[in-house]
Amino acid sequence: MRLSSILSFVGFALLFAATYCPLLRVFHVTSWNIYKLNQPYGLVLLLVAVVGIIVSFLNQAKIMRVAAWLSLVLVVLLLAAAIFKVNSAFSFIPFKGVNKFLTSQLKFQWGWYVMFAGPVLALIGALSSKPKVFIPTATDTTAVN
Repeated sequence: MRLSSILSFVGFALLFAATYCPLLRVFHVTSWNIYKLNQPYGLVLLLVAVVGIIVSFLNQAKIMRVAAWLSLVLVVLLLAAAIFKVNSAFSFIPFKGVNKFLTSQLKFQWGWYVMFAGPVLALIGALSSKPKVFIPTATDTTAVN
């Protein structure tokens, strides 16, 4: 395996592991991973990670590049959705002080760093893979004519 494939493999493996890392701590009691936040979305991310791992072993650069970009877009969308959800989770409460206190009890955790490191490494590995180009050597040009 080339270095770029190894880098992509490590990135997709990190994404696979990040789906089980704590992403949100709720009221200092429990931590939620992606499957407790949104299970179907977590399964889609897991599927993208598995496809990325498989194509990094098979050395398919185009599919690896698509999977890396897709995983990065999905993680950014997940972060945006989590931020919007945390900020609007208690908007039904008419008292702004209580709303602000309850919102401050929802904390983001270290799993987001792992969640972003995986697609970034996979994307760096996928973009650094050079296509195989055959350049013929010009030894004798008179023999062609």
